[in-house]
Amino acid sequence: MSNTKKLRERLIKKLTELFQLDQPDLDFGFYRIIQTKALQIKSFIDNDLLQIIEDAFGQIDEARKAELEANIARELEAAKEYGVPDPEQSPKVMEARARYEALRDGATAEADIYDHLYRFFERYYDDGDFISRRYYARESAGKAAPFAIPYNGEEVKLHWANADQYYVKTADYFSNFSFDISQTAEIRNMPNDVKVLNGIPETPLKIHFRIVDASEGEHGNVKESEEKKRFFVLYEEKPVEFNDSGELVVNFEYKSLPGGKNEVDPETEKALKEKFGKSLNKGDMPNLAIALKIKESLSQIDKESDYISALNLYAPTEKIPNRPLLTKYINQYTARNTRDYFIHKDLGSFLKRELDFYIKNEVMRLDDIENADAPAVESYLAKIKVMRKIATKLIDFLAQLENFQKKLWLKKKFVTETNYCITLDRVPEKLYDEIAANDSQREEWVKLFAIDEIGVSQEVAENNELFEEETISYTVPLTVEFLKANDKLVLDTAFFSDEFKSKLIESIEDFDEQCDGLLIHSENFQALNLISNRIHHEVSNIFIDPPYNTGEDDFLYKDAYASSTWLTMINERISKGIYILNETGVFFASIGDEEQEHLSTLVREKYGKSNFFANLIWEKKKKGSFLSGQIAKMKDYIICMSKDHNQFEGLVGEIVTETETYPCVNASNPRDERIIKPGIISKYREKDVLRKAGDIISAGNMNLVLKSDLVIKDGKLVEELIIEGNWRYSQDSMTEYSKNNELYITQDLYIRRIVNEPRYKKMKDLLPRLGSEGESDFRAYDITNLNKYGWGTNEDANDELHQLLGTQYASSYPKPSKLLTLLLASSRHIKGYWLDYFAGSGTTGHAVINLNREDNGKRQYILVEMGDIFDTVLKPRTTKVIYSSEWKNGKPTSRDTGISQCFKYIRLESYEDTLNNLEFDDNPDHNRAIESNPSLKEDFMLHYLLNVETRGSQSLLNIDAFTDPTAYILKVKKPGSDEQVEKHIDLIETFSLLIGLRLENMAAPQTFSASFTRKEDPELPEDQNTKLVVNGKIQLDADGKWWFRKVEGWVPADRMNPNNGIKERVLIVWRKLTGNLEEDNLMLDEWFEKYRISTRDFEYDTIYVNGSNNLPNLRKDDENWKVRLIEEEFHKRMWDVEGEA
Repeated sequence: MSNTKKLRERLIKKLTELFQLDQPDLDFGFYRIIQTKALQIKSFIDNDLLQIIEDAFGQIDEARKAELEANIARELEAAKEYGVPDPEQSPKVMEARARYEALRDGATAEADIYDHLYRFFERYYDDGDFISRRYYARESAGKAAPFAIPYNGEEVKLHWANADQYYVKTADYFSNFSFDISQTAEIRNMPNDVKVLNGIPETPLKIHFRIVDASEGEHGNVKESEEKKRFFVLYEEKPVEFNDSGELVVNFEYKSLPGGKNEVDPETEKALKEKFGKSLNKGDMPNLAIALKIKESLSQIDKESDYISALNLYAPTEKIPNRPLLTKYINQYTARNTRDYFIHKDLGSFLKRELDFYIKNEVMRLDDIENADAPAVESYLAKIKVMRKIATKLIDFLAQLENFQKKLWLKKKFVTETNYCITLDRVPEKLYDEIAANDSQREEWVKLFAIDEIGVSQEVAENNELFEEETISYTVPLTVEFLKANDKLVLDTAFFSDEFKSKLIESIEDFDEQCDGLLIHSENFQALNLISNRIHHEVSNIFIDPPYNTGEDDFLYKDAYASSTWLTMINERISKGIYILNETGVFFASIGDEEQEHLSTLVREKYGKSNFFANLIWEKKKKGSFLSGQIAKMKDYIICMSKDHNQFEGLVGEIVTETETYPCVNASNPRDERIIKPGIISKYREKDVLRKAGDIISAGNMNLVLKSDLVIKDGKLVEELIIEGNWRYSQDSMTEYSKNNELYITQDLYIRRIVNEPRYKKMKDLLPRLGSEGESDFRAYDITNLNKYGWGTNEDANDELHQLLGTQYASSYPKPSKLLTLLLASSRHIKGYWLDYFAGSGTTGHAVINLNREDNGKRQYILVEMGDIFDTVLKPRTTKVIYSSEWKNGKPTSRDTGISQCFKYIRLESYEDTLNNLEFDDNPDHNRAIESNPSLKEDFMLHYLLNVETRGSQSLLNIDAFTDPTAYILKVKKPGSDEQVEKHIDLIETFSLLIGLRLENMAAPQTFSASFTRKEDPELPEDQNTKLVVNGKIQLDADGKWWFRKVEGWVPADRMNPNNGIKERVLIVWRKLTGNLEEDNLMLDEWFEKYRISTRDFEYDTIYVNGSNNLPNLRKDDENWKVRLIEEEFHKRMWDVEGEA
């Protein structure tokens, strides 16, 4: 095989990796999309793009060769004509031959291009990501340094490897992964008789891959040095086990290995080659060995296990026809954890910029041009021209793939579920009968609130004389009287029908004002992206407790890029948070030693040094671990930043209400005169005093000069006094204080002020464990004196969760509610949104509820969490804290400390769901048209392939499905598994969030029926003589064909100033379309008339309706009409990237 061909094949192999065509096992996420189009993409690369190189050099070499040969002949002939003794040695002939030899040397140009393209793209690609790294570039005084970063003359510049990318790994946390092997394609497509023959049962065969905790393995998520990579290996102490449900659990470790390589030992390699073939690649060996070890370990536990039959099946590949089925899923599992951490924000520009750098430094080398002859320069230029042409096309293709992923990442995600938790005191009593009869809700209340322990049965009461007449006992089913007596029970609409939920929400007027909180189960970037329009400039406080990147937390980082991965993640999310913070708001971020320096620098640089105002130190432990490395760590940091330091008033640590006295002079103030009105009291030892003008009254390092006589009689100043001193108060203030009897003369004839109004003392930057009261209960705090009882510890947080939930260590690294309660109280905001988008166990929500219970504030909380902890800890904790403030072992110790509350919780489509719901439009006519036109094909493949062929996919907004807003369906993936379930998307909630609607009322759906007739209308065009009309009026009808739902609210007229009181009233009308446009629009007109709504009046500023309609319309401005199509606005808002990080 020629060298050129070898280099071409090497390049094709690299491009196959770049375009992710070499991962047939990975049928998830973006890999599934690429595999769908793999043959088309591979054919385009092989037969279209790379052919450009062959064609270009074929034309250059043959044409140029003929030209130079002819030139040699001409020069020889000319030399002979001139009688040159040795024509071959004439300068012109030698020059012509040099040109020819240069071309012959340039016959390797094609090979050089393949080699350069390979080296260029190999340089920046790293397991699914493009990393900003340069190497092999020489550096000297005359050349650029190997690295160049965007720099605009800043005094200090923080930059990191992935700064120009989005961190997407949190979109689905894969460290623990489950799948049902009986539902794999290999078994699902197997005929029943073959299943029986292979011993495959009809019951599910769940397999769980999990990484052992740090305490179980050597290192659960060891943070290794930059030179070392981590690998998945079986946990040797217990490779496999069965859980309580009888499902197979495979235990892995994810750790660095000696030498930084994951290689099997020689004996295992020999055994694997004997079993799977001598041509087996070394890279396939580790996972094949793991699969065999799992089967061996499983057979030792249970030789009759149904799992063994399934694990004996094959998932063949071309190279390994007897590859175990389990190996396929081990490959998927390891790839999910180790690949695709980032999406580049502008891959095309980045790679084109790097390409120019590469060509300048490694192909052409500008400093060598001076010494090159003309033929060498021509050779350079020929290579550059072809290389740049093909590289640019490859970059365009790569950029299309990356930009498509970016588009999907930034797309506002659908709401897949909306439910509400509401205390019974806010629920209409007419719904109590249905609530009392709901066994699912009752069982949930028993689980959460131990309501089965309220009161005692009549029989027990009679026998033990314990019955309290005022206590209405728990019964099955519950009674309405019981509900009335326990009106702080938190109802969850998830246990009720949609009809019940609609009636309940309809009953709450001015809903958003009445709603105290919002819980979002979602990746936090996506949650902030969706809700930013709704809460923009309305967030008073943000507190986040992100992963500290210790190597032992849940943060997934790219090997060799631990800190830069973390910075990319936190930078995007802080940007989103700061964007929605109001001008007086404050941002808090808890962090440890590992990333405190980076985060502090990032905040200072990006948001202004003047806005970064504190790095609080919290004493987080009662005692440190003396086995933890070099030092016992006792502290965490809380970074504090204001949105606008000019409007931020600081943090208050203590509010003093006791009467105090302050001196009216201060030695450091400038000297001036003040006039003191007569009548103020004197506490001087003598009742009568006369001091002449010019006298000096001294004390310490200060003195007062009398400018008029000081006359005191019977303990009172009787004449106006003019006095010079270093005054701390203005004349107006002194006059006001005198008028209010707040000034007095002291025993040394100085003047002091009596202070009665509250004084706000700034908070200190040390948050000690113990307060002025010494050791105290973790529940004790005083929001008027933050240091009184201390700030709580990690131990307090674990104890608090144990008492609330009844289980130990329900969450990793929780914060005590005392810390958050005091921290949030320090801002002294009593209304607005308190946001935590790393919500974890829900401590921020707990703190906000504490504060509102304490001072009747109107603070609202928004908590975002993506993990399972949302359902197991965060949501249950929030409902428990609402029901009671006192808990022990998971049960309330008081039932009269509940607080009236309503919160909404929603779940969002994930980035992975967006990818999984893409569908390709495989239109043969379209494909033939593309193939028949080479220039059109190239343009289509390079720029439009994915965007065009996925149009109409549900996750990309299929507006055709808006005909029934209750029937828009997505397949939603269960986190940590391959299982998908169909979910009805909540289009109504999604749209309300997209437009930033402040909901006032959401009416329950109504259905109508009507009969129609046609009526002559002389005003119609000549080709029409009748129009459709309704016979009589439209009628409410439970079985009616026409469905309507009305949503009312408002949006700020000025998005940047939502609290200025200027509102735009909004009406949204959702309807189900029947397919008969004429009837549907007539019913819409009749509905508007029935409810006396006119599009021409001023009741609403904007009206949204789904489906084409004939409603009269008014132009609001050059671009907007009053009546708008929901579909158009939905599309516009869903793809809007305003405020992009």
